[in-house]
Amino acid sequence: MKPFVFKQCTNILKSTQRKAITIRELLHGIEEVSDASIFHHTYKYFLKGHVLEYTNDFAQWVGESLEEHTLAEHLSNVDPYDFTSIPALRGKIVEVVDDYLIRFPEPRPAMRGNEFYFNESATIIFPTGIVAHNLAEFLQALKYVDGSSVYYHFYEGRIHGVFGPDDFSLWLKDQAGEEGLSERLLHIDPFMYDIEGMRRLIVQTVEQKVQKDMETI
Repeated sequence: MKPFVFKQCTNILKSTQRKAITIRELLHGIEEVSDASIFHHTYKYFLKGHVLEYTNDFAQWVGESLEEHTLAEHLSNVDPYDFTSIPALRGKIVEVVDDYLIRFPEPRPAMRGNEFYFNESATIIFPTGIVAHNLAEFLQALKYVDGSSVYYHFYEGRIHGVFGPDDFSLWLKDQAGEEGLSERLLHIDPFMYDIEGMRRLIVQTVEQKVQKDMETI
């Protein structure tokens, strides 16, 4: 069995020098900015310190700064993990915003100071020095690794795995032989928890399996 090597990451923010004051300007920006910017404003939502009302930066700005709550809810319903590429995700977001503007062509602009700023970010990955050789070690490591490690392996892992399972689920299935446990993690809704809430849930799920295994010895 190959051990699980825990890594963690840090996020470096970069401005694109582009902003939007209206929903139409937001739409044009979404159509034209880099894939890295779309990734930052959608998948990187999970790096927020807490669960917000809306599930991506576009929805958050539309709902909070423009008070266009219907559009914000529609944008929040776009699950980035339903798509296998950034262009496909971009296309769906454009479709949602464009449809809204057909029905409501002149929503109000943002007030000064509340503009939307398009950003990009780079993820820098580095080792933690923590390695798990079995399920018990995996559980102990999960309790104490930095929150950015949980983010990298559970959230971003679904992307760097070419839009597949997260790193935890993949290791549990392919290396630890814990297919049932892997499936339980795969069915967790990532939008329901912040990083620490997700850590607690994963720890609880793995802990139950470890305790059950000990009882059968």
